[in-house]
Amino acid sequence: MKNFFEFSLRKTTYKQEFIGGLTTFLSMAYILVVNPLVLSESGMDKGAVFTATAITAVIGSLLIGILANYPIGIAPSIGLNSFFTYSVVLGMGIRWEVALTGVFISGILFVLLSVLKIREKIINVIPQDLKYAIAGGIGFFVAFIGLKNAKIIVGSEATFVSLGELTSGSTGLALFGFIITSVLLVRGVRGGIFYGMVISSIVGMIFGIIEKPTQIIGSIPSLEPTFGVVFTELPNVFTPELIIVIFTFLFVGFFDTAGTLIAVASQAGILKNNKIPNAGPALLADSSSSVIGSILGTSTTASFIESTAGIAAGARTGFASIVISGLFFLSLFFSPLLAVVTSEITAPALIIVGAMMVAEVRHINWTKLDIAIPAFTTIIMMPLTFSVATGIALGFIMYPVTMIALGRYKQVHPIMYVLFVTFIAYFIYL
Repeated sequence: MKNFFEFSLRKTTYKQEFIGGLTTFLSMAYILVVNPLVLSESGMDKGAVFTATAITAVIGSLLIGILANYPIGIAPSIGLNSFFTYSVVLGMGIRWEVALTGVFISGILFVLLSVLKIREKIINVIPQDLKYAIAGGIGFFVAFIGLKNAKIIVGSEATFVSLGELTSGSTGLALFGFIITSVLLVRGVRGGIFYGMVISSIVGMIFGIIEKPTQIIGSIPSLEPTFGVVFTELPNVFTPELIIVIFTFLFVGFFDTAGTLIAVASQAGILKNNKIPNAGPALLADSSSSVIGSILGTSTTASFIESTAGIAAGARTGFASIVISGLFFLSLFFSPLLAVVTSEITAPALIIVGAMMVAEVRHINWTKLDIAIPAFTTIIMMPLTFSVATGIALGFIMYPVTMIALGRYKQVHPIMYVLFVTFIAYFIYL
């Protein structure tokens, strides 16, 4: 097992991988609660979506751990499930059965692009400075999510965002978690992020901020309402409206996963010669998960950026993903315990992980404006648009522009020009 996952090469241990996997699971376990809530508003059965979400996460995390040896958790995307419900079903008036079939088709296209190594090729031709910008931008984005979830930062009509009510119980608990986790990490405690979550959960239950679970074991809801629906709706999916929807699922999922892989490889120290080792198998695992998830009854999957929390806690190999997979399997039976892992508990981990990831921007050549402007665009637009994919797209539009302005257009890879045109066309359509 140690040889298969290259423990010695990546300088890790079973304990380190277990704590890292457990930390990632706790950071992304909210999807088991949020995904059924969001998709149920489209008319889908909430219980079936819960089971589909858990099983998809089990299979997806297992695949990427074994095939690519990456410490990443895969589950339905929190952004794409919102797009599915609010934009496609409620906004465009498309039945959820047809929309889910659109997810299935986009997943098949994902698999084809992965098998043909087109996705891997695109990721590898991204300039090194932009890869660092993507990792740093995701760091700011993740930290912003954490601050929002903790209600440290809230919406404001006057200033768009503002400081929240710091004296409220839930926000106070998040601040406590942030401080205690910071102290543990500064003191060099390995797994400090995980221990910070545990301590915060205990304190939250003591002071009544978090409700204590009323039971330990829960029943597993049936998949029958959603399982296999995609096969019966295939004739209804090929309309101009649905083709655009399929392309959007494809676009956002593609670059969300690309961004996560780049960030994870960079943070874990396994990015080599501007290339991501085992990118092909990782992308195949991710795309296969979307196909499986749509058949079971959930929206497009993604490699979760919360996986960086597990890496910060020590995860370095696919064994951590095996741990994540196992914990999602157990969650099918112990779902009542998940009520303890609230956004106030996971928020401090996301803020701290964001701080760690932002360190990647130090590698960017900020003295060259032709690099600095696209890099800064990528970084700033991720949190401001609340989308990793949008930040990447806008940065990729600016990169050829600055290079052409300097007469260095021959140094830009042809694929980058293709992406340049594609992104502009996409934004014009939107």
